[in-house]
Amino acid sequence: MFFGKKEKKLFTLTRTDPEHPLASYAKYSFELDGHEWPSVEHYYQAMKFADMDYVEQIRLAPTPKDAAALGKSKKHQKRKDWDKVKLIFMTRGTYIKCRTYPEVAQILLNTGEIDIADVSQYDYFWGSGRDMRANNAFGKMLMDIRDKLREELK
Repeated sequence: MFFGKKEKKLFTLTRTDPEHPLASYAKYSFELDGHEWPSVEHYYQAMKFADMDYVEQIRLAPTPKDAAALGKSKKHQKRKDWDKVKLIFMTRGTYIKCRTYPEVAQILLNTGEIDIADVSQYDYFWGSGRDMRANNAFGKMLMDIRDKLREELK
C-alpha cells in the first residue's frame, strides 16, 4: 500500500487455466452458430479463419491448448479484420457459456463489484502483464459480462 492510496481488491484468474470455470480454456461446451464448441478457446481460435475445413479442425481439437496452437498457424490466412473483431468473439463465447451454465454465471456474479484481472505475465492484450499495467482485455470483458448478467436479473 502506497502512502495515501487505498489498496484495491482484485479478483484474479488466468485465461489459460483449464480448471477455472471463467477461463477460456475451461472445458464447458456450448452451442453457437450451429456448432457445439468444447470451450470458449476452441470457438475463439476457430473464428480467426474463413477456411471452414480449418475451422472444423480447430473445433475438433482434443484440448483448448491444442485449439490455441492451431489458431497460431502461419499456414492459414487469418481474417483481415481479426484485430478489430477478436474481442467480440471472445465476449460472445464467454457470454454464451455463462448463459448455458448458470453455475459459471454465478461464479462471475459472486465477484461482486471488484475488478477482475487476467494475471498473465506475458500477454499484454488479454492479460495484465507482469507489471499489472497492460490492457487486461479478458478481465474487462468479464466485468462487462457480469454487468450484463446483473442487468438481465433485474
